[in-house]
Amino acid sequence: MATTLIKNARIVNEGKTFEGDVLLSGTRIEKIAGDISAPANAKIIDVEGSYLIPGMIDDQVHFREPGLTHKGNIASESRAAVAGGVTSFIEQPNTVPNAVTQELLEQKYRIAAQSSYANYSFMMGATNNNLEEILKTNRHNVAGLKIFMGSSTGNMLVDNPKALEAIFSSTPLLIAVHCEDEQTIKNNLAHYKEMYGDAVPTTAHHLIRSAEACYLSSSKAIALAQKTGARLHVFHLSTEVEMDLFTNQIPLEQKQITAEVCLHHLWFTNEDYAQKGNFIKWNPAVKTASDRDALWRALLDDRIDVIATDHAPHTFEEKSQPYLMAPSGGPLVQHVLPALFEKHRQGIISVEKIVEKTAHNLAIVFKIQDRGFIREGYYADLAVINPNQPQTVSRENILYHCGWSPFEGQRFEASVSHTFVNGILMYENQKVKELQAGQRLLFNR
Repeated sequence: MATTLIKNARIVNEGKTFEGDVLLSGTRIEKIAGDISAPANAKIIDVEGSYLIPGMIDDQVHFREPGLTHKGNIASESRAAVAGGVTSFIEQPNTVPNAVTQELLEQKYRIAAQSSYANYSFMMGATNNNLEEILKTNRHNVAGLKIFMGSSTGNMLVDNPKALEAIFSSTPLLIAVHCEDEQTIKNNLAHYKEMYGDAVPTTAHHLIRSAEACYLSSSKAIALAQKTGARLHVFHLSTEVEMDLFTNQIPLEQKQITAEVCLHHLWFTNEDYAQKGNFIKWNPAVKTASDRDALWRALLDDRIDVIATDHAPHTFEEKSQPYLMAPSGGPLVQHVLPALFEKHRQGIISVEKIVEKTAHNLAIVFKIQDRGFIREGYYADLAVINPNQPQTVSRENILYHCGWSPFEGQRFEASVSHTFVNGILMYENQKVKELQAGQRLLFNR
C-alpha cells in the first residue's frame, strides 16, 4: 500500500482551520495530527502555507458520454476536474441516448469504470412514461433521479402533471430538478423573435429564460415535494425571487428540500453578455447583479446548501453561432475552486464556508459514504490550494476537450497545486497523472 505524509498543511475541515499533518495509507486517511513522524518508505509532501481541503464533490456535470463526445467525454472532463481539485462528480442523464433505462444508466457506469480520473456517480433520468424503470433504481449506488422541468435533450422534458406527481409520490430516491417553466419561455421567445427576427441578441437571454419562468417552475416543484413528502434537491438557482422558497431554520440533515447554486450564477451578470456573448449562455440564464447578490446572501446564510458547476462543454464553433442556434452550457470544473478562492481573497466568503458548500454538504445532502470530510478512516480525496500561486486562464493551460473557458484571460491569485483521489496523487506540478483512479460513489441510504 502506498503511504503519503502531507506535512505542514493548513487543514480546513468542519468549520475550522488548523496547522497539521495528514497521513494517507492506501486509499484512506490514516492519521491527522499536529506533527506526524514519517513512516518508512512514505512519500513526504510539504505544503507549508497552503490549504488542505476535502476534494470538491460536484453534484452536477455533463461529461457528454455517450453520444456527444465531440464536446467532451468522461476521461477528458474528469481529467480537467482533477486538475481543478474536483475529486468526485455526479453526471446528468441527458446524454445520447438519454439514461432513462437501467441498461443505459449502467452503460455509463461501465464507461466510467474504465476511464474516469475522479470518483463518479450518475443520475437516472425521468421522462413522462418511464416510472417502471425509475423504480428499479438502486438508491445505494446511484446518486438520484434527475427531472427536467425545462427543455432538454431528447425526450426528457417531464411536463405531464400526473406523471410528475406519480414520480414524486413513488420514488425513495433524491429527486434533483431543473426548474424553468416551458410555456413562459416560449412566450418570451416569441416576443423577442417578433422584435428581432432571427437576430435575437444574447443580451436578451435572461429576459427570455426569465426570473418568472424559474420561479413558476421551482415553486411548483417545491409544492409537489411538500405534498408528497419527496426528497427534493433544486439545481442551479439563479434568481432573487426564488430565495424566499428556501429555509435556514433547520439543520441540513433534517431538510427535505435542499438547494444548489452554480459558479457562473455567483460570478457573472447580464452585463457580461455584451462582452462574452454565448460563452456565458447557460440554462437557467445568468441574470442581474441584484440576483447574483441575493444568491450570495442565501449561500452565506445557508438557505442555499451547495455549490456546483453545471459543467457542460460545447465546441467553440457551436458556441460561436448566432444566439438562437448556439447551445447553452459551458466548461467550469477546472476553475471552480480557484474562482471561489478569488472570492475569498475579495472578502466575500471564508475558506471554511467554501469547504462546507463544495464538500461537506454534498456528502450530507446525498449521503455519500466515507467522503467529503478530512477524517481518519475516510477516503483520501483531497486538494491542496496554494493561495500565493497565481494563474491566468489561457488556451495553453485549459484541459477541457472543447479547448475554451468563459474565464479565459482571468487571473486567479490561488491555484490547485495537488489533488489526491483515493489516496493517489493525481495532480502535481500542473500535470495530471495518467491513471484512472476513480471509484463508484456509494450512498448510505
